[in-house]
Amino acid sequence: MSLRRAFDTPDSKRQYNRQLFSTIADRYDLITALLSYGQDARWKRRLVAEASVTPGNRALDLACGTGDIAFAVAARGARTVGLDLTLRMLELAKAKPVPGSRLPAPVSFVAGDMTRLPFAASAFDLVTTGYGLRNVPDLPAAADEIARVLKPGGRLLSLDFNRPRSTIVRIAYLTYLNVVGSILGLILHGDPDTYRYIAASLERYSGAEGVAAILRTSGFTNIRIVPLLGGLMSLHLADRPR
Repeated sequence: MSLRRAFDTPDSKRQYNRQLFSTIADRYDLITALLSYGQDARWKRRLVAEASVTPGNRALDLACGTGDIAFAVAARGARTVGLDLTLRMLELAKAKPVPGSRLPAPVSFVAGDMTRLPFAASAFDLVTTGYGLRNVPDLPAAADEIARVLKPGGRLLSLDFNRPRSTIVRIAYLTYLNVVGSILGLILHGDPDTYRYIAASLERYSGAEGVAAILRTSGFTNIRIVPLLGGLMSLHLADRPR
């Protein structure tokens, strides 16, 4: 499926995402570091710090990729599940060792869709996601599902690119992502469209304030947006009411 058709319907976006992330999985950590200007690890540490994990918490990391956030949350004592649509991402995550150990990390990994989570209601104290809400084919449905699986008083934390409000900044940002993405796609995969997806998804993204509005509609409260990288990235924090 071409990038031009990827956003036609939720199903086409789901299909494109599965194909795309299977293609880039083995280079995902590298690309994430490059396109975040080397800041990705720091932003994820900020997310985990804001989560205030208590040992024994049940945590779910959505669109977990190769498991960075899931492992960091588990390292603070949470019983953690990582969910991703892409089987290759989960294979790579399962192969990662615990820091300082050759043993697999204490995280369970599950293949699944964020809009149809395979978990009981009120199953988790904490839900996290890195670059997940922008990629999900149906964001309102995903927000409803996250609210459903969180316990009353549970918290959602999401890290993602933002869609700048300023037209000038937005055009410059998307141009940068398109140019750099095209170059990396050609070098690593022989296809310039491979990483143009990021800019294409941002063009259709509701941005930080839009995401907050959708979370509010799904019943979340105490919603806070933390700007990162001058507002080009953002961290969302939201609570499910008690």
